[in-house]
Amino acid sequence: MHANTETQVPKTVARITPTELGARIARGETLQILDVREFPEFAAGHLASARLVPLHELEARFNELNPNALVVCVCRSGKRSAQAAEKLMSLGFSDIAQLEGGLMGWERAGLPLVRDARAPWSLERQVRLALGLFVLAGLALSLRWPAAIIISWIIGTGMVFTSLIDWCGTRLLLAKAPWNKQGGGTCAK
Repeated sequence: MHANTETQVPKTVARITPTELGARIARGETLQILDVREFPEFAAGHLASARLVPLHELEARFNELNPNALVVCVCRSGKRSAQAAEKLMSLGFSDIAQLEGGLMGWERAGLPLVRDARAPWSLERQVRLALGLFVLAGLALSLRWPAAIIISWIIGTGMVFTSLIDWCGTRLLLAKAPWNKQGGGTCAK
């Protein structure tokens, strides 16, 4: 069932500045801050009143949100929060805003974040480690078996390609690892 199906869905999503959102939080306004990043990113720093619903889970979990209160979509820079806002509009929500500049803008404004001391490494760091290990393994194996150098070539080519298309399957795979789930294993900084 979709939320707010009787009301007209807006064509655009409102943008809210970090200072405006900070002031509205301080006034105790009724709003829902929806953080659509993955758990490692959330644990590394989030707004105190934010609710974590990763973007890929939004469609299955949108019913956890109050359709009668403002939903402010938040991510690191704004890309995923824009996708979340579009998804919420398609699900019938009408009172939606997006944090301008994402959490990067929030931090630039000098506003506080809550940080989990046992946060897993960032997904970006995990991807670099995993792929770096594959490259090193390919190089080491090639000392005994020259054809193994293809492993390093494939990983390097894949990294260039994923950078060009701005999509990383390794990141998505690592996001599902048990240590990257709330309450999962350890990989603390």
